[in-house]
Amino acid sequence: MMAVQQALDPTRWGGKAMPGQDELPCDDGEPMETLFHDVQDALLKDTLVDACPERRDMFVAGNMFVYFSAHQVKSNDFRGPDVMVVLGVDGFKVRKSWVAWEEGGRLPDVVIEVTSESTAHVDRGEKMRIYSEIWRTSAYFIFDPETERLEGFKLDATGRRYTPLLADDNGDFEVAALGLKLGLRHTEYRRFAQRFVRWLDPSGQPLPTAQERLGTERARADIERTRANAERTRADAERTRADAERARADAERARVEELEARLRALETRSDK
Repeated sequence: MMAVQQALDPTRWGGKAMPGQDELPCDDGEPMETLFHDVQDALLKDTLVDACPERRDMFVAGNMFVYFSAHQVKSNDFRGPDVMVVLGVDGFKVRKSWVAWEEGGRLPDVVIEVTSESTAHVDRGEKMRIYSEIWRTSAYFIFDPETERLEGFKLDATGRRYTPLLADDNGDFEVAALGLKLGLRHTEYRRFAQRFVRWLDPSGQPLPTAQERLGTERARADIERTRANAERTRADAERTRADAERARADAERARVEELEARLRALETRSDK
């Protein structure tokens, strides 16, 4: 999100405690860059939250104003990452904005920006400076949908500058803070069918969308039905075989009984 243009009256909290989220703007009214930006952001947020529904110490959001200093508030600079993850906080708490002084000073541990021609200079300039020097965000990623290029950065030894993350052999980046990876995968999501940035498990498999989970469950159900049908077919074949075996046994008993009857008849005639 871009900075709010309306000026705030700094005397509202002059000499008093810093304002809380109910007193601070939480929306600048500006739309997303493109529909794809909105869909990409939703995909990242939803799949991460859905993958760990019981985890209470992780807050996932996007395009939410982040307030981190009095100077920033007074300068009307309310930047919000496209996607952010904050650890060690109440992930179930409802928030209008992220106000650091209401969160024990906590700021995002992971940030992802979906860049564009109009925002690239900010994403690679001022935002990168703030995320590294002030927020100390451990992992920062920039994705350009036009070029399908994903870049990753981590804090260097100084803890204030970013150095490029190296991708693995599959082109994926490790997100150490989450024990996950981030990479590009062809995905069908909300009427788009193209390469999206996806959260990946350690083996490189994407954290599934609700539709993908449903498809997997249906596939498992189909496999189970096929297995059950095969089992019934085997059982039917076994019953048929058993019935045939019983029929052969009955026929054999009848033949033996007939032979024994003939022998008794012959013995009777011989006695006479």
